[in-house]
Amino acid sequence: MRIGIDVTSALTQGGGIGRYTRELVRSVAALDSRTDYRLFSAKPPATLPVANPLPQALNMTRKPAPLGEQWLYRLWYRLRWPVPVQWVTGRLDLFHSPDFVLPPVSGRIPTLLTVHDLSFVHYPHVYTPPLIKYLNSVVPWSVERATHVLADSAATQRDLMELWGVPESKITVLYSGVDMRFHPVGDAARLTAVRQRYGLGQRPYILTVGTVQPRKNYQMLIRAFAPIAQRQNHNLVIAGGKGWLYDDILAEVHTQGLVGRVLFTEFVDDADLPALYSGASLFTFPSLYEGFGLPLLEAMACGVPVISSDASCLPEVAGDAAVLLPPHHQGAWTEAMQSLLDNPVDCAQLVASGYAQAKRFTWERAGRRLLNVYRRLLA
Repeated sequence: MRIGIDVTSALTQGGGIGRYTRELVRSVAALDSRTDYRLFSAKPPATLPVANPLPQALNMTRKPAPLGEQWLYRLWYRLRWPVPVQWVTGRLDLFHSPDFVLPPVSGRIPTLLTVHDLSFVHYPHVYTPPLIKYLNSVVPWSVERATHVLADSAATQRDLMELWGVPESKITVLYSGVDMRFHPVGDAARLTAVRQRYGLGQRPYILTVGTVQPRKNYQMLIRAFAPIAQRQNHNLVIAGGKGWLYDDILAEVHTQGLVGRVLFTEFVDDADLPALYSGASLFTFPSLYEGFGLPLLEAMACGVPVISSDASCLPEVAGDAAVLLPPHHQGAWTEAMQSLLDNPVDCAQLVASGYAQAKRFTWERAGRRLLNVYRRLLA
């Protein structure tokens, strides 16, 4: 059998869906050496966000298109250009798109589409108007055409069913995993090197990880951190590349008088994340909405106590291993951060629960579930 997978995001996005796609493809490569995989992508950028993004497996052939991502999106999703993906990949028996949108395919082959979340439906104001218009047009169109849909969580599955009427039988929940490299880093030299690389200085820090954009709710977190900064020596570190509509987030630092106490690292290399997590006193995740929330589990695997929003899928992912709070309750976030910084026993209990919770989610398990879906669709 010949299966096509769209790996464009793996080559163009450092975190988020890019990391999801890279890890899933690596897992499939480790588990299945017999199927012929065609790794389709738009023309890769000159500089990749991560080194060696895809596995070197004999049964995985890269098939880049001659056009860049923006041109393909214009032609396929705005103009509905009907030239099929097989134009690049050759014959396929199944095609999987892991990034919301499904290109045209020929031959009536089964297609699989991953929908990570419907945040653009719930919170349209945190996206730019052109992006909202695009997503509301293309994602439902792709879902309707797909033979089957993967959802990152049961929360996303419910959204697909309740908001768009997608039949439950058409959706499979596929949880992400925590890579084995995420574990506590005790090497002082490695921890110091990461501090220096990202300009973190010597102060202890509270960490959050995710693209700098409104859905991550960083403005609330900065305001909640302001009283902590007056009482504690800690900084707040926001690790993630700039996304969109982030000017108000940056301005909040000045408004709260926290210049030098709130630090933005920009994009953090995957190899540095375990040390960055391990060096933190606390991990916070105040997001308004997530499809899965992988940083929660990565922080837990690195032995960091976690405070998380209770929105969307996050209670599903965190279980009882995190302090869960409403994303808009600023005072509760301040109180929870202060309480954990003052109570090492409570932190130790959260850390122990976090280790156990993170072990429930592995990329090997995700890969096996994905292969089972492939087999069902091909049967």
